[in-house]
Parts: sequence; structure tokens; C-alpha cells
Amino acid sequence: MSTETNTFAAAQEGRPTGPLVQGYEVVIGFETHAQLSTQSKIFSRAPTAFGAEPNTQACAVDLALPGTLPVMNRGAVERAIRLGLALGSTIAPRSIFARKNYFYPDLPKGYQISQYEIPVVQGGSVSFFLGEDKKTVRLVRAHLEEDAGKSLHEDFIGQSGIDLNRAGTPLLEIVTEPDMRSTAEAVAYARELHKIVTWIGICDGNMQEGSFRCDANVSVRKPGEPLGTRREIKNLNSFKFMQQAIDFEIRWQIDELEEGRAIQQATVLFDPDTGETRAMRTKEDAADYRYFPDPDLPPLAIAAEWIERVRAEMPELPRAMAERYVQQHGLSEYDATQLTQSPALARYFDDAVSAGAAPKLASNWITGEIARRLNLQDIGIADAPVGAVQLAKLIARISDGTISNNAARQVFDALWTGEGQDVDSVIEAKGLKQMNDTGALEKIIDGVLATNQKNIDEYRAGKDKAFNALVGQVMKASQGKANPAQVNALLKAKLGG
Repeated sequence: MSTETNTFAAAQEGRPTGPLVQGYEVVIGFETHAQLSTQSKIFSRAPTAFGAEPNTQACAVDLALPGTLPVMNRGAVERAIRLGLALGSTIAPRSIFARKNYFYPDLPKGYQISQYEIPVVQGGSVSFFLGEDKKTVRLVRAHLEEDAGKSLHEDFIGQSGIDLNRAGTPLLEIVTEPDMRSTAEAVAYARELHKIVTWIGICDGNMQEGSFRCDANVSVRKPGEPLGTRREIKNLNSFKFMQQAIDFEIRWQIDELEEGRAIQQATVLFDPDTGETRAMRTKEDAADYRYFPDPDLPPLAIAAEWIERVRAEMPELPRAMAERYVQQHGLSEYDATQLTQSPALARYFDDAVSAGAAPKLASNWITGEIARRLNLQDIGIADAPVGAVQLAKLIARISDGTISNNAARQVFDALWTGEGQDVDSVIEAKGLKQMNDTGALEKIIDGVLATNQKNIDEYRAGKDKAFNALVGQVMKASQGKANPAQVNALLKAKLGG
């Protein structure tokens, strides 16, 4: 359940503006619910496994039976600390749980245990690349809370039921400032946050199962005007739907304003079948929930020693790894960021470099041809048919002049499709070795020069295209096997520089 921290109450001055849409500036903030990867619930010992029969994973505490009391799950707190460290946030040494009161069939207690005035994680930021432009979104907070159950509606029999398996499942709600100015920025932010929570192991990130759910607060305004009235798009469970929902909502709000109608604050849902958002209910404010400290839970105290122990156990974070790639391998910040999209991808790059691949060439192949094929087949790097060691060997054969870049693509294709298993065997079988014999190359070049006097004259007159034409003739005569660098050098020598 969303808190009503009003991310749109942040300071409006000095924030970067994005591209205008029909003369309007788009303003987007996010509230993301990350289900924590604990084996039991946040205040009980009931399991959290997905897919069980309805109401088989809800104990007396989750059902709010009389006399039951919540007990804090230490693992959930530790995961909150981990997120705070990853995002450069302040971790509150003392935070408080509150009751958020509302009545809904899937909320057995009639209130949700959450955090309001003093959350466990405060501030921080998420940085990401949009193209080659680096963007940063500021965070307001991340707080611990319990999930509600789920209402099941069987329209074909006209009945509804309640499944309380999710009730009490531990969540971290991560709230941003309204810093995003386009749909592209919003989706890039969500992808980066998804990467971080899965990288540090606090959430499995499964959007289809509801482990990573995003709510987008969207408003529009004319440049320089106060923030517009926001509408919250709930439970976006895929990046594709996220883009479609925000795009539609932006267009809808602009059309409403252009027609002279006011935007009403509301919670809306996205219908992927129609590609439209529709209002679900009027949006509540914090006062409607009558927050007050939960009397059954003492303040959450986190000692500095605990934070340092968690810090020592943290994996190398993607941004730190990217910085190391820049310093250690001379990669651009953009390339280094692309290589640290997942631990598996980073390991693949590290393994290729350890096997002897030049880092820059390995980066180019991984973020280029390999990424293209992975996307095409919708598979991860762990399932890539070409392993890191094979890639390193292929790059070595390019570097030592055995094959050209064009031939390398043919070898790679054979390895990827299973036509061959070994780089050298494929090169041999397909006859792809470059011609590096200077004497043989000179004979071919002499033959080309003897029949292309016009190009020779144009080159000596200062036309560079004529030189490229001569190179092309030599490559054609050698059936593409001549070493291009060697051809260039020999040609220039014969043409007098």
C-alpha cells in the first residue's frame, strides 16, 4: 500500500526541465514496492513463497486474530539497511512503525503497519544513463511495511474471495522526489532501481509475481507554473506497460486541460488491453489514514555496529564496479555502466578479460553484437551460446591479425548458431585467415594499380575517396582475405605517401 508522502511537495525551483509535450512540462515521481527476499513475513513466521493455495500461508498474526502480537523480522531490517547503503541514504538509528487506517476486505486488521513520520531509510539517490546523458533522481525515503492480502473476483460466477497469503509479506516502499521529466526517464529510473535491488539480493525483482511493483505519480504543467494535480497509476508490473501507461496519462491530462477541464487527484489503473488508464478511486491524503504510532511495536533501533557489519558483507555495487572499469580498463563511463547491468553480465566481461581479451574490444562485442542477439532471442547472458573464453579467443585472433573484423563476425555467427565449437576450427573450415604475406599482397596491389590509373591520378590530386576505391579493389582481388591495415600501408608506400 502506498504511503501518502507527497513527493510533489518538494521544492520546484532549480530542477532540470525535460522536453515539452504540446507545450506542457511533464512531472513524474515514483513509489515502488520491493518485496523483500525473506523466508518469513515481516511480523510473523508464516512463509512468503509465491503460488501456494489461497489462505495456506497466513497464520494467526496475519489473520489478526485476537491476542496476537507482531514481532519484527530482523532479516527485513537488514535488507532495508542494505538498500540504504546502496543508495547513499541515511539510515535512521531510531525509526517508528505506525498504523495506517483504512477498511478494505483484504486488510484483516483494518489497518496496515507501515512507517510514516520517521522511516528507516531517508534520502539518497539513483543515477542512470538515458542514452549517453547521466540523470539523477533524488529519493525522499524508503520505509518498511507489510503487504495486504488480495481480492479475487470471479466474474463468471459473480463472486469475490479473499486470499490472505500475501498479508504481512515484507515490503520496502521507495519514494522519489518529482524529478523525472519524461516517460523515458521514468522507465530508465525504474530499470536502474530494479537492477540495484536484485544486485544486492534484497528482492527477486519478479514483476509478474508482484515482487517489484511501481506506482507512477504523473502531472503536467505549463513551464514556470506551479506543479499540476497528480494522478497515481497503480501497480505497473512491466516496463512495457509502464511506458504505455505514462504516455497515455500524459496525453489524457493535456487533452483535459486543453478542453478547459480541471484534473482531479485520483488513483488510476492501466488496462493493457485498451492501452488506457481509468480512474479507480479519488486519491486520499495522509490525514484520511489517521496515522498514529503502533502501540504493539517498540521503536526500531539500529546500532552503528550493525550498519557497519552489513556494509562489510555488501557485494561490490554496480556504480563502484563501473568506476573501477573506467579506472582499470580505460572504458567510458557509459560503456562501464552498460557492462554492470547485472552481476552475470559483469562476470562475463571479467571472465573474457581474464582469458586475455582486450577490455575495450570485449566491451564493444558484449554491448554490441552479443547484446543485440540476447535481445533478439530474449535470453540472458548466462544462456549465451558463445562463452566468455570463446569471445576472448575470437578477439585474440582479430588482434593478432589472423582474421579481419568481417571474418570475425562470420566466426561469431557460426559459434552462436552451433555450426562450430572452436574459434580456430571455424576459421580453418571457412578459410577465413587473412592474407598477411607481404610478397603476395604486393603482387595483388601491383595488379590493381596497373589497371586503375584514373584512381591513382585522383588520389595524387588530393581526393581521398580514390584511395578508398583502390583499397576496395585490392580487398576484392584478395577475396576479402587481405589484411586491411597492411593493404593501406603498402598502397601508401607505393603511391608515395
